[in-house]
Amino acid sequence: MTERKPRKDAVRNRAAVLAAADTLFTRCESPADVTMTDIATAAGVGKGTLFRAFGDRTGLIRALYEARLEPVRAAIEEGPPPLGPATPPLQRVPALLDAVLCFKLDNRHLALALEGNGSDSPYRAEHYEQWHTLLHDMLEQIPGLTDSAFTAHALLAAVRADLVEHLAGHECVPREDMRGHLASFAAKVLGTHPRGG
Repeated sequence: MTERKPRKDAVRNRAAVLAAADTLFTRCESPADVTMTDIATAAGVGKGTLFRAFGDRTGLIRALYEARLEPVRAAIEEGPPPLGPATPPLQRVPALLDAVLCFKLDNRHLALALEGNGSDSPYRAEHYEQWHTLLHDMLEQIPGLTDSAFTAHALLAAVRADLVEHLAGHECVPREDMRGHLASFAAKVLGTHPRGG
């Protein structure tokens, strides 16, 4: 039995909704300000279309987040060093953290909306479990490093969307300073020296 292809208008509507949501989250003062009604109006579709396509607001945010994250995921899964799978873990872990930080800086409100949405625990969210598993697996390959599961949680805490928003939006820490602080922190945890250090 062949899988049914989505209708052209459904594909077009989905693209319009994701584009509208992307614009609204980029321009908003707070992710909580963006409603399903706002997104439907901006996309020129009915609210029912949103719920049929994405289930709920969290599903829509997750779909948009995944679409924006795809280039990073591709670089991690099959790209060249320093993110790609052929990179030794001591270089790949800091590169992964830097990529996550840069992604969240570029998508601050979207990341905040996803991490602050609905789930009883942010640590049970699918996106968090994926990052933790990837980081944990890399850390397991580093000789002498113990408690890889906890270390992965501690490193990911440094790139949580609410912390990134606080540092960038409230303390006005420049992007390159944040990247430098994160590289130094990762180096201390891993027992290495950051580039240029």
